[in-house]
Amino acid sequence: MVSSLDGAAQHDGRSQPISCAADMRIFGTLRGLADVVLVGAETVRKEGYRPARAREAFADRRRAAGQTPAPAVAVISAGLDLDFSAPLFTSPLTPTLILTGEKAREDRKKEAEQAGARVVVAGEGRGVDPARAVAALAGLGLTRLLTEGGPRILGQFIAAGVLDELCLTLSPMVTSGEAQRIADGPGIAVPKRFSLASLLEEEGFLFTRYRRT
Repeated sequence: MVSSLDGAAQHDGRSQPISCAADMRIFGTLRGLADVVLVGAETVRKEGYRPARAREAFADRRRAAGQTPAPAVAVISAGLDLDFSAPLFTSPLTPTLILTGEKAREDRKKEAEQAGARVVVAGEGRGVDPARAVAALAGLGLTRLLTEGGPRILGQFIAAGVLDELCLTLSPMVTSGEAQRIADGPGIAVPKRFSLASLLEEEGFLFTRYRRT
């Protein structure tokens, strides 16, 4: 995730304006190591998500770990209000997954599967339970999960206690306004403590990695 100095996770609805080239290199590295990229349906729509691509720099490492050439993208969606004609669903190198609830619309689930996606049930009702989502993906052999957002999805994973590590870029910019912060979800009774695992700097941007204590 990336945040401005005054706590904004995006500007005009997108994270790119407060990011930088080094941030995108780290982003690419995290993707290059992941089994699957988790993202909310709203972020897919806003950011115009496309399939993850295979990168030569990570080919040998992924092959040795028994991973697919590129990580799968797993879209978390209760309503399945997604464009199944988009490349994310029709032409990924690794089939896209859709995490949804037991009572999601059957017609939309069929449309997703006809487009080539794999529907994974990970919650009661229409919603997705983060802990159940993690377990369902592990059952498919996908244990290295990269949660790219947006803020609502990250907030839900924090509240459920299934966030193990946070990679946060602190951008030397201020935006004011009413933008979301990096996590926006249900509150927790006691703040959770994370420990600093690494800290890098380039051109005023701070690149941090925290692990759950």
